[in-house]
Amino acid sequence: MLKGLFKPKPAQAAGQRLYARTSPQARLPALYAELGAPDTPEGRFELFSLHVYLILERLKGQGPQAAETAQALFDTYASALDNALRELGVGDLSVGKRMRKLGEAFFGRVKSYEAAFASLPDTGDLEAVIARTVYAEADAGRAADMAAYVLKQRAALAAQPLEGFLAGEVSWSAP
Repeated sequence: MLKGLFKPKPAQAAGQRLYARTSPQARLPALYAELGAPDTPEGRFELFSLHVYLILERLKGQGPQAAETAQALFDTYASALDNALRELGVGDLSVGKRMRKLGEAFFGRVKSYEAAFASLPDTGDLEAVIARTVYAEADAGRAADMAAYVLKQRAALAAQPLEGFLAGEVSWSAP
């Protein structure tokens, strides 16, 4: 009986599994070596945020179970950010402020990516967002390559059945 009380809800478990499958994709060496994403805490934040957003976008408007799964994915992502800050040595008193700034940054990225996707098939806005965020203008020439990667991932996610996402399954394309 007690096992049932502490067992995570299906949407929560699915969100955790989705994050567990997203994390290795955002860490792929090819994203850093071949596409030139900066291998820094900021660069990794941008790639993690981008990959989480792609799944959130796929789940958007797909019903209440998808909304619960998306919320669980976001909660897991936020918890991972909190843990990463602590591992980087950020003090307990500063973690809250940093998390608030990271949350604001994430939601700013969401708005930017939504606007960029709305302007497709023109990829100029997407390339500009990627240049500004992922590359922080340092290597903005690589933004077109990263935009192509993002669009490839977005198409691959759109082609997958919703049921897989609700079960915590996601397949990413090779870079």
